Amino acid sequence: MVLYQIYPRSFADSDGDGVGDLQGVIDHIGHLESLDVDGVWLSPIMRSPGVDHGYDVSDPRDVDPLFGDVDTLRRLVDALHSKRMVLIMDLVPNHTSSEHPWFVEALAAGPGSPERARYIFRDGRGEDGTQPPNNWPSVFGGPAWTRVTEPDGTPGQWYLHLFAPQQPDLNWSNPEVADDLERTLRFWLDLGVDGFRIDVAHGLAKPAELADLPDDLEIVQLVVDARDARWDRPGVHDVHRRIRRVLDEHPGTAAFGEVWVGPVERFARYLRSDELHFAFHFALTDAPFEADAIRTAIDSGLEAARASGAAPTWALSNHDVVREVTRYGNGDVGLSRARAMLLVTLALPGIAFVYNGAELGLPSDFSIPHDRLTDPTWERTGHAELGRDHCRVPLPWTGLRPPYGFSVGDETWLPMPETWAGLTVAAQDADPDSTLALYRQAIRIRHSWAAPTTPVVHWTSKLDGCLEFRREDGPIVCMINTSRRSVPLPAGDVVLSSGSLDGGHLPPDTAVWLEN
Repeated sequence: MVLYQIYPRSFADSDGDGVGDLQGVIDHIGHLESLDVDGVWLSPIMRSPGVDHGYDVSDPRDVDPLFGDVDTLRRLVDALHSKRMVLIMDLVPNHTSSEHPWFVEALAAGPGSPERARYIFRDGRGEDGTQPPNNWPSVFGGPAWTRVTEPDGTPGQWYLHLFAPQQPDLNWSNPEVADDLERTLRFWLDLGVDGFRIDVAHGLAKPAELADLPDDLEIVQLVVDARDARWDRPGVHDVHRRIRRVLDEHPGTAAFGEVWVGPVERFARYLRSDELHFAFHFALTDAPFEADAIRTAIDSGLEAARASGAAPTWALSNHDVVREVTRYGNGDVGLSRARAMLLVTLALPGIAFVYNGAELGLPSDFSIPHDRLTDPTWERTGHAELGRDHCRVPLPWTGLRPPYGFSVGDETWLPMPETWAGLTVAAQDADPDSTLALYRQAIRIRHSWAAPTTPVVHWTSKLDGCLEFRREDGPIVCMINTSRRSVPLPAGDVVLSSGSLDGGHLPPDTAVWLEN
């Protein structure tokens, strides 16, 4: 399968308020058809105050009015199904919004109450409890604890939030939490949704003792140290088993986990037969444009698939990381490398994800005025980190200037560059050499191959700076040149190349599919 990730705020705005919405997706299903994708992963559209753009959910069983309503989502599901495409929704089980009725009740009820037991409240340390309960940091910067004012007006307990203060972590040892999630799952499944991408799937369980992290622990997003007690605790697997039981009641549905866990043996635990169906493996997303690094990332993903028995997943970008064009060097070089890596990704066995805008070769290297930044990381780090806004800028559809047909209004929720006229869908639509044309052709060709039966590739290249591989049961050889010189092409007929070839040679920053 090839699944297309839609960040709904940035895909298409149907009502002129400058923010993308569900009707905008419905209006542009033809674009998805032209790409020949098998379905959509829809980033959060549940009711939310929007502090973290939908990842702070105040009502998990309703659509935020910013995007439409439940009936609009039902129409989108029906429209996708009529085109033989599936819809995967984002699910956020680690935390709620601080405006969720449960958290409002927790603040009003006071220490020791059943309402507070749905979250993780603790007394503070130090004199009069003025220090956080432990030294855990928030992913967005600063401490992972915020102190509350008790109903009597006195300074009180602290609550845990691994992300923003407006995203209090749920207590998954409380049966009420799991029961409520089951209601949420069934609500959307009964609507026709085909599955869920589970946010922070590795972070749901917390150790009861909530001990300090070691002073020498390096804090990174990708978990490489088992001493980081915030993530990958044994109890998380019971949560996924419960989710799986609900999905098993709805044949044909699936759960995709966001699992930031490095060691393969730990990653594979999430993919046991009674847990997640699939999990995102981010090694390829993190790999630089170097042959050895790309091969190591691919081998890691394939090893995880073999260890778990699940299909591997591949993605070059998403709403949380720098777009591949910029990550690989920007300009013509960055674009050439991004196009080459597309062919590598689509030649691999498994499920490929395309983040909206990647098919247009969008970069994320432009300057957004600081007063327009919306990512909570910007404020939480004291303006030290810009955050993720640059990879979430709205898509350009038509025209020569912003908003490029994204909206009928003039203002968009994030500003759009003045230099994107040549990157619009309309500008690339009729150009056979455009990045959009390459995506369409590559996905169409990929779909013509028989589905792989094993997550195996055979490496054959002996050239420095080059990779050459064939899927075990695949019809083509894929070769990519990350060196600074042209190299001879192996034998075979050219099926598709990411850029112009140099006679019988493969230029730098280029990939090719060959059939022999």
